[in-house]
Amino acid sequence: MPHRFLVKDIAFQAGLSTATVDRVLNGRMGVRGQTAVRVDAAVRELERQESNLARSGKTSVIDVVIEAPERFSSEVRTAFEREAGTFYPEMFRIRFQSAEVIAEDDFIKFLDRIRLRGSAGVVVKARDTVGIVNAVRKLVAAGIPVVTLVTDLPGSNRLAYTGMNNKAAGATAAFLIAQTIGNAGGRVLATLSSSNFHGEEQRVDGFRATMAKIAPHVLVTDISEGFGRDVATGELVGKALVREPDICAVYSAGGGNRSILQAFDHANRKCRVFVAHDLDADNRSLLAEERINYVLHHDLRLDVRTIYRHLMGRNHRTGTTDAALSQIVVVTPFNMTGGGEPT
Repeated sequence: MPHRFLVKDIAFQAGLSTATVDRVLNGRMGVRGQTAVRVDAAVRELERQESNLARSGKTSVIDVVIEAPERFSSEVRTAFEREAGTFYPEMFRIRFQSAEVIAEDDFIKFLDRIRLRGSAGVVVKARDTVGIVNAVRKLVAAGIPVVTLVTDLPGSNRLAYTGMNNKAAGATAAFLIAQTIGNAGGRVLATLSSSNFHGEEQRVDGFRATMAKIAPHVLVTDISEGFGRDVATGELVGKALVREPDICAVYSAGGGNRSILQAFDHANRKCRVFVAHDLDADNRSLLAEERINYVLHHDLRLDVRTIYRHLMGRNHRTGTTDAALSQIVVVTPFNMTGGGEPT
């Protein structure tokens, strides 16, 4: 595999040992196909970072580590790249790590490597586990500021959280669904990618509390651990539809929406109202097709701008108040522009 980067840099980007990367690069035996794919992806990411650096002369390196489906992480990456040059003369180079599912131990290794290597700041979207919280605390103790994106790590001494007010988002979803269902009753399926994502848990908590208040006759069932992946999420939804014949609506806090709708189709069931999150490519298409009714949108570029401001401040105060929460915008099939952004 031709390359122009140091083995240690490829290993850092891929989250592998230098010995493993060396075996892949030199075509030695005993390398799993998945490992070779990771090395190839790491080289392409380094090429992308090098290209960005050449164009804009970024001088501060920040790390973005995200556990999320590609449809969301690609939106995040685009937002960081588009906003990176807006704070001239302070310029940023972005090192980006993402995967649909990152094992807790692997996530901790990523953060530990960043701590040992150094960084101007770290942005994470991670599960709220003891191990990851402790790894973030170590970063902060080493003088590296950490900002959480979309889903929080409240016990981690992070510098700030950026994203929407997740409980308010859940309450908004409850209001929209209750207005549609009215007095008919029924059951709503609330889907999380994982119950360990603090932000998604908050969304469903806000949803349940508000639904109990304004529509106590509507029941709520939740499922999780599909991690927003289409096949896994679709299977979980299919099983829920078998168990609960009165499910008639969906609040998708964790994604995989096309697969959720396919599960309804396969079960020959009607979804009366569907509320989702984020204007990614899938949701834009589903809105245009009028397969989903509402998307709770927040501007990722504004979130990223806020993150850059936090990191530029260099005050490194931990546990700061989150005054700059994103505005929640309710998008329907009828208030999108041609580009899929709310009007």
